[in-house]
Amino acid sequence: MNHRTRPSNPVRFFLLFVLALSLLCGCIRSTPREQPDYETYTASSSEDTAPSDKTDTPQAREAKAAFDKFCDDLFRDQLSDNYLSLHYTLADPASYGLGDCPRTFGEFSLAALKESSVTQKEWQSRLKAIPMELLTEDQQLTYKIVEAAYEAEEPFEGLELYYQPLAPTTGIQAQLPVLLAEYIFYDKEDVEDYLSLLSTIDTYYEQLLEFQQEKAKEGLFMTDTCVDTIVSDCEAYLQNPEDHFLAITFNERIQSLAGLTEEERDSYKSRNLQVLTDHFVPAYRLLLDGLTQLKGTCTNEMGLCHYPKGKEYYEYLVRSSTGTTFETIDQLRDAIDNQIVYDMAAIYKLFLDHEELGGELDTYEFAYTEPREILEHLKEVILEDFPKLEDCNYTTKYVPESLEESLSPAFFLVPPMDRYKDCVIYINNGSIGTSGDLYTTLAHEGYPGHLYQNVYFLSHNDSPLRNVLSFGSYSEGWATYVENYAYTTDNGLSPEMGQMLAYNASATLGLHALLDININYYGWDRETVADYLSETFGITDRETADNIYQHMLYAPVNYLDYYVGYLEIRRMKELAEKTLKNKFDLKEFNTLILDIGPAPFTVIKPYFDEWLKERR
Repeated sequence: MNHRTRPSNPVRFFLLFVLALSLLCGCIRSTPREQPDYETYTASSSEDTAPSDKTDTPQAREAKAAFDKFCDDLFRDQLSDNYLSLHYTLADPASYGLGDCPRTFGEFSLAALKESSVTQKEWQSRLKAIPMELLTEDQQLTYKIVEAAYEAEEPFEGLELYYQPLAPTTGIQAQLPVLLAEYIFYDKEDVEDYLSLLSTIDTYYEQLLEFQQEKAKEGLFMTDTCVDTIVSDCEAYLQNPEDHFLAITFNERIQSLAGLTEEERDSYKSRNLQVLTDHFVPAYRLLLDGLTQLKGTCTNEMGLCHYPKGKEYYEYLVRSSTGTTFETIDQLRDAIDNQIVYDMAAIYKLFLDHEELGGELDTYEFAYTEPREILEHLKEVILEDFPKLEDCNYTTKYVPESLEESLSPAFFLVPPMDRYKDCVIYINNGSIGTSGDLYTTLAHEGYPGHLYQNVYFLSHNDSPLRNVLSFGSYSEGWATYVENYAYTTDNGLSPEMGQMLAYNASATLGLHALLDININYYGWDRETVADYLSETFGITDRETADNIYQHMLYAPVNYLDYYVGYLEIRRMKELAEKTLKNKFDLKEFNTLILDIGPAPFTVIKPYFDEWLKERR
């Protein structure tokens, strides 16, 4: 799905209160352990990152042309079978020769997933036939990104039925309606395309259900609890079409579309209601009834590793989703654990050095509480540490009340690459309200988070292909990194409170990532999780432990997308600070990460090493 979200935390802010109590018993170190050893975060060889010195030979020109052709063909291929993705990527598909693509959501089936592995091998062979050393510096970067992405996907072959497209909050059934509600009408043709597309949703959901039935036959279906949550969340989509949020948002878009007569507007509104009645509502009824009938077929109510090839699939998910530089899950787990301990010890020391913080936990407030004033403030306050962004338009909207329980606390809709200055941020009042978390939430979604990073990249990137390659851990890692930064801006908090909240946010997200690994890769059961939370953090509420456990079963690696990307960026930053000392420039570092753009960290790290070597 073409938007960036922010995860919900079942145990938001619990660490602060646990640590406040721990001051009485002294169970946490009184001083932070030394910062995790970044010297062990080994610098990769920078030889392959240097721009080619090859002369402009016929062979080089041929290689550059072949690579440009490869990128252009792959770009078109990626957008040719899903019109919703095409519309969100390009406001004017015809200008790229993609105007004749079928108005469908694409095919979703086990056969299609297997076919994608075959097709991928063909693209890989074509890529490998191009000598990378003859390409320009920018081409080499794109080459490495595509190459790394293909290599990360190789283990998926044979594991297709482990894929789960449906899940509470993050699944297709939760995210697709919002994308339909934000489908922009630039002209009458877009309205026709939308109605044609929406008319195929029942066919698409029938395919999703058939895939779930195949999963059930192989003993890979979701838990009954997960089914119940999805069904409960999606009942809001079964409402009367005339009162449906997809009717309300459609009518608003029709009213604002210039060049229509009143008769045309009325006709479109009537047709949309008919499509909702005949296709959308039946699609959700079909899906929810089908999922309910499959209840009782789940063979495993624990983490992924308890399935026959679950551990193998989890390793694939971590590598594919995070692009991490850590070679093994063991190394990644240890790094996360060390960072949590460091962050918690830093919180404890702040408590010791500033006793007044304990009394401020229930009363602290950000100076900015309204969405626009928060975003405008952040836009200005970040200029010292981030490169200036060209002006763009943004709109903040609120999630419909009926969907608050089923959607993320907030999310950013990535704009089309040919209209990248038109941005939308959704806020879920049911999760975050209008104060407190809203400041840092909008730093995550807006400035200098998703909105800022996407607009920056789209304004600097000349490769259409890179705009359709998704690297969630880079995007979410960046947004989490700058959300953490936002606690320490001139935001109305005392510097000490800002630092403490930043460490707390880092440790809380880290704990979720650590439990994701321990549950889905090392096989922790509910009792083990409850004992760990009780013995390590003093969290004795069993409902909290069960909620965390259930979240990790719903969407394995979801929290790692956020935390591992954040950890990778944080480790590079702190290694640069340690190496360069007073020569370190935060804006220069942030610009480096932004200029490289979305990519696996295995690709980014050598470029960082070269950058650090030059400045050292």
